[in-house]
Amino acid sequence: MYCLMSCIIFQHSALLDLDNETAFFGVFDGHGGRVVAKFCAKYLHSQVLKSEAYSSGDLGTAVHKAFFRMDEMMRGQRGWRELSALGDKMNKFSGMIEGLIWSPRGSDSKNAEDDWTLEEGPHSDFDGPTCGSTACVALVRNNQLVVANAGDSRCVISRAGQAYNLSRDHKPELVAERERILKAGGFIRMGRINGSLNLARAIGDMEFKQNKFLPPEKQIVTSNPDINVVELCNEDDFLVLACDGIWDCMSSQQLVDFIHEHINTESSLSAVCERVLDRCLAPSTMGGDGCDNMTMILVQFKKPVSDKKKADVGEQSAKGKEES
Repeated sequence: MYCLMSCIIFQHSALLDLDNETAFFGVFDGHGGRVVAKFCAKYLHSQVLKSEAYSSGDLGTAVHKAFFRMDEMMRGQRGWRELSALGDKMNKFSGMIEGLIWSPRGSDSKNAEDDWTLEEGPHSDFDGPTCGSTACVALVRNNQLVVANAGDSRCVISRAGQAYNLSRDHKPELVAERERILKAGGFIRMGRINGSLNLARAIGDMEFKQNKFLPPEKQIVTSNPDINVVELCNEDDFLVLACDGIWDCMSSQQLVDFIHEHINTESSLSAVCERVLDRCLAPSTMGGDGCDNMTMILVQFKKPVSDKKKADVGEQSAKGKEES
């Protein structure tokens, strides 16, 4: 996973020792500040792991609850303290976007209870952060892929070279989003909620979640994720999770085509990611596409040995025909 900010490419921490059952990938694109993206990168996957639904094999429910849990955890004294600590750890070189590649191997928290204890203090009535973050995550277990998304980061799968969007960009102009926003008391101006936020769903942004007569999923802005469950097949090539800085420059199919052009010639997936970022980078900082922060995760699916042998035989047969 690579991130680009201020023309600096740097690798975030990633746990690549994936177990045989479940892998977790996530991109969190912050707006109005960095701490919510940092908070999600630190805690969202652990909340999935602690869920009873996760233990019973219901990954969709587990990740769905974890999205809402982020907003709950960022409230009160404990939430204020944790967000303050994450804010203190920032420096001028860190980006607003976080990425995470994670596996539960060796974790002792799989069946642990939620230990997020409430605290009393001067910030006990803290409603949560006014900044927010998108969250686009993918879980893979055996042949099942579960994608959860809130915001305009996007997950795309390449299946036999064809790009398929596994998430939807949550913009205020969408009919369902617009109806919820208006019913909750908000308005849309110039494509932005209350003239401010250009996202209809996000974690954080608590100023848009203050209607005490409405459940979380019906607030002006909601962290309610779309859940997409897909059965993987032998035609699946790779998975891409990326923030809008990438999608503003390339369509889903353009990105898939670009990756296919380089994935077999570059030395590593990281090198492919670097090529994508270079392709999207604006020639100047005067504005336009390619000036936003960029983060992407590229996951290549291993092909069954039998398929590889068939491909090798096919190549040999083709060569034999050419020679004859």
